[in-house]
Amino acid sequence: MTAQGIEFVNVTKHYIDSSQGKTPALKDISLSIRKGEYVGFLGMNGSGKSTLAKLLNGLLKPTDGKVFINGLDTANIEQLSEIRRLVGMVFQNPDNQLISPVIEEEIAFGPENLGLPVPEINRRINWALQVCGLEDKRHHAPHLLSGGQKQRVALASALAMLPEYLVLDEPTSMLDPAGRKELLEQLRVLNKQEDMTILIISHNPEDLVQADRLIVLDHGSIFLQGTPREVYANAKLAELGLDTPAVYQLINQLGSNGYPVPENVKSVRELVDYLCLKL
Repeated sequence: MTAQGIEFVNVTKHYIDSSQGKTPALKDISLSIRKGEYVGFLGMNGSGKSTLAKLLNGLLKPTDGKVFINGLDTANIEQLSEIRRLVGMVFQNPDNQLISPVIEEEIAFGPENLGLPVPEINRRINWALQVCGLEDKRHHAPHLLSGGQKQRVALASALAMLPEYLVLDEPTSMLDPAGRKELLEQLRVLNKQEDMTILIISHNPEDLVQADRLIVLDHGSIFLQGTPREVYANAKLAELGLDTPAVYQLINQLGSNGYPVPENVKSVRELVDYLCLKL
């Protein structure tokens, strides 16, 4: 077990189904995530992605096995407050986590509960608003915003806690294409500039092209894992009904024709720039 990072040790999670008894959502999962990684979890509905997310900060406890965050056991109630400070969560439906009548108050809620000085709270509010593009909406009511704007408020609230690990469950589900692109770019910046570990969960392969590593889940088990290049080149991905992002389709085709593309090229823009240099 690593002192810094996330460790799943033989984790199984059952739900109780009235008709079928125990239903396994995750089965014997073992994995390690290093601090500072950007990891994508990919899978269809029912693959166990959201269950895994809720295990990360103790919202759910494993039926069997252990989950450790920086060496802290999520099943230990005495360590939960520290674990939840370390792990920020952004849920798929932001209405499930927005509780305040004003955006500024929503973002301040967590830092205030830490007992931080007012100047530090204000600094965090201003930073989170800026990161999420919400400066002009700080005095608005969250419930009057669009779904995509609510997701931004939920993200800002999580960021204001300055978590070491940020878990996002389907964070682009309510965003338009421009908003989706902006959010994913901002997550990469947080990962690179703030050294924040990003764990993004999605059924959409396009959301995960910037990840350092992908973990593909199927029926509660790890089906594939590797770099995006390795996973998106694997023919087994199609067995799950998951598409390969367009940029990786082109990268794979170029490689097949004797024109290998460097691993650090992950986006359409980066691919265009690389090809222009080669022409």
